Amino acid sequence: MINSLFLINASGDIFLEKHWKSVVSRSVCDYFLEAKEKALEPEDVPPVIHTPHHYLISIYRDKLFFLSVIQTEVPPLFVIEFLHRVAEMIQDYFGECSETVVKDNMVMVYELLEEMLDNGFPLATESNVLKEMIRPPTILRSVVNTLTGTSNVGDTLPTGQLSTIPWRRAGVKYTNNEAYFDVVEEIDAILDQSGTTVFAEIQGVVEACVKLSGMPDLTLSFMNPRLLDDVSFHPCVRYKRWESERVLSFIPPDGNFTLMTYHVNAQNLVAIPVYVKQSISFFESGSGGRLDVTVGPKQTMGKTVEGVVVTVHLPKTILSINLTATQGSYTYDNGTKLLVWDIGKLNPQKLPNLRGSLSLQAGAPKPEENPSLNIDLKIQQLAISGLKVNRLDMFGEKYKPFKGVKYITKAGKFQVRT
Repeated sequence: MINSLFLINASGDIFLEKHWKSVVSRSVCDYFLEAKEKALEPEDVPPVIHTPHHYLISIYRDKLFFLSVIQTEVPPLFVIEFLHRVAEMIQDYFGECSETVVKDNMVMVYELLEEMLDNGFPLATESNVLKEMIRPPTILRSVVNTLTGTSNVGDTLPTGQLSTIPWRRAGVKYTNNEAYFDVVEEIDAILDQSGTTVFAEIQGVVEACVKLSGMPDLTLSFMNPRLLDDVSFHPCVRYKRWESERVLSFIPPDGNFTLMTYHVNAQNLVAIPVYVKQSISFFESGSGGRLDVTVGPKQTMGKTVEGVVVTVHLPKTILSINLTATQGSYTYDNGTKLLVWDIGKLNPQKLPNLRGSLSLQAGAPKPEENPSLNIDLKIQQLAISGLKVNRLDMFGEKYKPFKGVKYITKAGKFQVRT
């Protein structure tokens, strides 16, 4: 199914390649690099590219492109999900997913890829199963391996592979039994010039960190599960129970995993957390223009909006800018014409404002259209959809676990048109 995998950095350099069937020439990546050059942002590169002899399916994560080469027609989402698993595995093993980390641990990354795919088909993609086969790196283990000539590859088959629950290893023991759940929501929205919502939806994910002894059977229920649509689950979730009762019933993997992902795309259910008053205008004479942007909190349920960043791709004909920010600081790259205003926390009593003049190149015509504003933000302890965890129950074990739930809202592709 998956013939080859290439890891490409933001500059377009291939720094890792892995082939499972036949070796595919690196030149196949030229089609992808062409599409990357045409895209305004790395996220805008088409996830599926058709070439004369192959399909190229890619994802962009942590400033890296994971590019797979397919020779036959397969469901693209299947491959995209696998690529995300590869990125998550690198993050889980080495603490971060970056070019430097992959290069420093090249041998172990190849070992992991060998176990994750068998002849091009996904085999072991669960973190705790892989950690039994290929032990995570430690300084002591690295020294011992160097002296003895041994590797991190285990000698025995993972216990989970032999049971009816392949995602969980047997005989797990912890002194502190804990189960934590993070509900993370990203809001994608387009607002027009008057502030009216043109498009809005929420992408949500429930990340879990479960460290429980034995073989616990968990039940997680929500206050308002009817909000959710287009739900996707980890294989451990019993789907029939969700269909009939809207309750998540599962025997969890050991450690970190993604329990579920979901969408909320009914326009009336999506609250917009900030409003933007903006005015970008260019004079008819073509000599310059004015920029005036104010950002304020809107529907935040009393929570503080933090990490606010406004990004603007100014027209190519701009020569220079002269702006004043009442809060935070701004940077401007004259080469890429990218204006970034880092605001920080929003104070409802004193709204941040950025205003000033724009100078155009001499003789340049007035820009045909105004640039859009891209907003980045974060709100702690709030799920903007209103989703709330009701309760978590455990069966099958005698001890009482420590339980916790955290909510975070972030901006995904949040755009304001001017």
